[in-house]
Amino acid sequence: MKKHGSVLFWVVLTVIFVGAAASIWIYAGRDDGEEFLASGNGRIEAVEIDIAAKSAGRIEEILVDEGDFVTSGQVLARMDTSILDAQRKEAEALLRQAENAIETARYQVAQRLSEKDAAMATVAQRQAKMELAKKRLARSESLADKRAISVQRVEDDRSDYLEAQALLHASKAEVKAVEAAIATARSQVIGAESNVEAVHATLLRIKANIDDAVLKAARTGRVQYRVAQAGEVIAAGGHVLNMIDLADIYMTFFLPTRAAGQIAIGTEVRLVLDPAPQYVIPAHISYVSDVAQFTPKTVETAIERQKLMFRVKAQVAPELVKKYIWL
Repeated sequence: MKKHGSVLFWVVLTVIFVGAAASIWIYAGRDDGEEFLASGNGRIEAVEIDIAAKSAGRIEEILVDEGDFVTSGQVLARMDTSILDAQRKEAEALLRQAENAIETARYQVAQRLSEKDAAMATVAQRQAKMELAKKRLARSESLADKRAISVQRVEDDRSDYLEAQALLHASKAEVKAVEAAIATARSQVIGAESNVEAVHATLLRIKANIDDAVLKAARTGRVQYRVAQAGEVIAAGGHVLNMIDLADIYMTFFLPTRAAGQIAIGTEVRLVLDPAPQYVIPAHISYVSDVAQFTPKTVETAIERQKLMFRVKAQVAPELVKKYIWL
């Protein structure tokens, strides 16, 4: 089989939907242990994968042609990204602007904190002056009671005390105003940081779209069709290429009720292809439909039940396919 491995591989993998026959060993569970053979006709298929553009745009280039063998992750085509590149540069400029806004807002916070320190120092100074004026007034009032000083002197000291008290209240109000300005400056810092995060998210989105503009093979396989050509403009989700997964080969066929009811997932199967009947390909049952086809919904008699056909899927072992995939 190794000698003819490449022939077998090309027969199995490059001829899709080719007629084939499957033979299944079914253990009916009879008392005498007799085993019998069920067979049916079907077709060999492989998983198809559409290579499509995520966003609308113009196809810049297609790097593969129909029939080319491609590996997982290989670049197959590229979409034009001139608009996305411009959007990325714009976002990068906005990011620099937002980062500068953060620095400016932080400078404003530092400046307001310095103003608060100065205002607090003024409060302390005026607090001391008010205390001094208060003591001077108390002393003057005591001397006035003894007629040791004039009434005018008492009035002057009282005026100085009230003036010092007013200046102290003004300084405290200034401190509160500076604290409000600090809160505003800090909120501006938070807003600037939020802008930076938003621009970062925009950049990530644009970069993701640029990455998605490079169309890669999701699996190892072979290109079947070029659905579009370079230079064409396609819509979002528009197909560019169609490929098949060479490691996921299976055959779909139909069996009558009696046979389908006695096979199980994992049952051994042997596939024979019409173009190469000399090769027998081992496989196993991977799916049995639970719904009958080609028959009325209501089945009354045993004869009518024989008309029931169930879809069965036989999977070729991936390790067998991979063994010959590079030959």
